[in-house]
Amino acid sequence: MVFFIGVVLFALGIGLSVALHEAGHMFTAKWFGMKVRRYFIGFGPKIFSFRRGETEYGLKAIPGGGFCDIAGMTALDEMTPDEEKNAMYKYPAWKRVIVMSAGSITHFILGFIILYILAATISLPNLVDKPVVGATACVQSDTIDMDTNKPRPACAPADVGPAALAGLRQGDEIIAVNGTKTPTFADLRTTLKPLSGPTRITVDRDGTEQTVVVDVTVAQRLMLRDGNRVLEDQGSIGVLQQRKFEYNAWTAIGGTVSFTGDIFVKTWEGLIRFPERIPAVVRAIGGGERDPDTPVSVVGASILGGDAVERGLWDVVLLLLASLNFFIGVFNLLPLLPLDGGHIAVIVYEKIRNFVLRMRGKPAGGPVDYSKLMAVTMVVVFIGGAVMLLTITADIVNPIRLN
Repeated sequence: MVFFIGVVLFALGIGLSVALHEAGHMFTAKWFGMKVRRYFIGFGPKIFSFRRGETEYGLKAIPGGGFCDIAGMTALDEMTPDEEKNAMYKYPAWKRVIVMSAGSITHFILGFIILYILAATISLPNLVDKPVVGATACVQSDTIDMDTNKPRPACAPADVGPAALAGLRQGDEIIAVNGTKTPTFADLRTTLKPLSGPTRITVDRDGTEQTVVVDVTVAQRLMLRDGNRVLEDQGSIGVLQQRKFEYNAWTAIGGTVSFTGDIFVKTWEGLIRFPERIPAVVRAIGGGERDPDTPVSVVGASILGGDAVERGLWDVVLLLLASLNFFIGVFNLLPLLPLDGGHIAVIVYEKIRNFVLRMRGKPAGGPVDYSKLMAVTMVVVFIGGAVMLLTITADIVNPIRLN
């Protein structure tokens, strides 16, 4: 029951995000004096509606999105004579760009607010694997018969590791080893692995770079090679990674700004890799193991949200919702019709075209004929619909679960 409630709550959160997206378009359009004919949440049959001024507000049966109907968004829009005078396409380009980008900007603002709440009340995860010292410890070697599911024995109070002896402390970010940059904790492990003895470790401590000499210890690490358990030498300094960053109400602002930048990078990387992950979704539908790195639909995201609510992991719920808002915001800015970014690309094209015409002493051209772009638009709609159908199917028959 708790899981089901969590799924519903998360789906409602997504629905609210989409409603605010369309509200961003509506409020900026009204601000500039454009006529907003309809603002609806959902699609399909109308449940109810009411009119305030020149705008009809309403709710439809399928809670999968929404729309904001602005008179004259394109020259193909059918308008009354009164609407024709104030058609959106007749407004200055910068106003139209603001209106079309307002939906994504709303997602970004909402995502930032969610992350700030998460940072100020709980913590933010180490999303990009920063090599920040969470604690120092002694260096212990593994044994060939140890249970890898059990932690190593706790260090004795007198056992001090190389990092602690050299003066490294919690909060230090290790940025280089012997001059080699270590942008991630994985890079730090790789760089330290072949080393032993005195080694220069450069850290960022409270915004100031410091270099200390650490006596790298060689430890035995249990590895699996070709199905066999083997011990391998690995240079170690005895540091544990900071997994979460805690803030107060003031420091959470800077932490949220930095984390938001990291999310934008991850979101863009995910979009670039999106096409190559589709075959894995198809395999998952056929019964193959579902890769956690494959795309998910609103259904899959809601299932993950339900899992998190069931386990009381509200920080995961908030992080998922914020990440989804950033993804929707960035995705909608892609220069493809019918996305908002496609409309912005058309507006920018008109502006550049008219500038070139003026430079050649010719009059400005008219609005772009969207009918000529209809074929490309339909291709994008078909591909987008097919991908959405695939991900929804995979999320129903073989969903990614929180574990």
